[in-house]
Amino acid sequence: MFAYYLRLGFASLRRNPALTGLLLLTLAVGVAASMSSFTVLHAMSSDPIPSKSDRLVAVTLDNRNAQANDGVSDGPNQVTWTDATNLKRAGDASRQTVVYGISQGVRSGRDDLPPFFADGLAVHADFFPMFELQFLAGSAWAAADDEAGGRVVVIARRLAERVFGSVEAALDRDLVLGEQPFRVLGVVEDWQLLPRFHRIAGSPEPEQLFLPFATAIAQQMDPQGSINCNANGAEPGFEGLMRSECVWMSYWAELAQAGDLGAYRDGLAAYVQEQKRSGRFPREGNLAEARPVMAWLDFLRVVGDDTRLQTWLAFGFLLVCLVNTIGLMLAKFSARAGEVGVRRALGATRGELFRQFLTEAAVIGVVGGALGLLLTFGALWLMAQQSPAMAGFARMDASMLGTTLAVSLAGAVLAGLLPTWRACQVRPAVQLKSQ
Repeated sequence: MFAYYLRLGFASLRRNPALTGLLLLTLAVGVAASMSSFTVLHAMSSDPIPSKSDRLVAVTLDNRNAQANDGVSDGPNQVTWTDATNLKRAGDASRQTVVYGISQGVRSGRDDLPPFFADGLAVHADFFPMFELQFLAGSAWAAADDEAGGRVVVIARRLAERVFGSVEAALDRDLVLGEQPFRVLGVVEDWQLLPRFHRIAGSPEPEQLFLPFATAIAQQMDPQGSINCNANGAEPGFEGLMRSECVWMSYWAELAQAGDLGAYRDGLAAYVQEQKRSGRFPREGNLAEARPVMAWLDFLRVVGDDTRLQTWLAFGFLLVCLVNTIGLMLAKFSARAGEVGVRRALGATRGELFRQFLTEAAVIGVVGGALGLLLTFGALWLMAQQSPAMAGFARMDASMLGTTLAVSLAGAVLAGLLPTWRACQVRPAVQLKSQ
């Protein structure tokens, strides 16, 4: 019988085309408004690196002076050059890396490609396995280059193809950054973590260059991103920034297992006490923290209250659309009172009629969901045009695709319960007398 009811459901779509079209459009608009907002919220709040998010920790140290009042109650979200190098030298985790953003002029040496700027990161070799970058050719630099600051570079696929024509052609070639050649040791797949938790600020475009941290420091490559001096100030120039208490780089550590987090935090607390004895870290209390990825995203407030509020409002709009859908279904089903009366007179039970009309409501949900899905893709496309950062979030994955169709189907079935119940209350004798 279900197949028969299904055929009746699709056949009923051709009845009252104007009313059916309005019904489908109302449901589709509500689904599109709610699911486009929910898709963005889902992307922003999802785990960006689930394989190790509980073992990958961001380190922060509150080095502000006692009088500083910068409005950040939880302390800085980056570290100083002094602390980054001290922690890296201590090596208390299985892997660790400093991260700070750079931007370098690229000279291809080709007449058809004028010089251009490319964004990148100054990191340690541990960065690549820590953040799971995929190498297409070559490899990262050796530990010796971490220490000595060799003129080597790892580049992304897009930069390799732009300058050298292909990934294979880029390997072991010289890439001129500024005025100096850097040997290309490896090429990685174009890479962008969403959300971009690995650095605080900077261009939303994926990084194209990865240089040894020691090399960037030796070349005095200016940081591209957030610099916060916490009311302490800094001497002029790059060396003054290095000697200062300004925070301008991130420090990440990968623990062997999630259970090591407590011991690692104890080590950070001991480091703070050691630095206190030399006159640093004047504040009292817990000044060191190591946050796993998801806790780090909460700390950064990647998903703001306005984003959550927007999503709730969108689902409120869906509720309004469902209320209107109920009214439209009542009108659509009430127009078939005569048909219901005849079927009841011929022996159809209320249960059979209930299943028939509920199946028709489900068909409306499927068709409305398909239309809503198209409108959702359109809404996400419009969101993606706002900025490159939004373009990364305004993308629907398989789970959101299924959720969209499920929301539409469930909404239509729920909206169809009252009209279906009303249709089943038709008294055949009264209807037959009125014909």
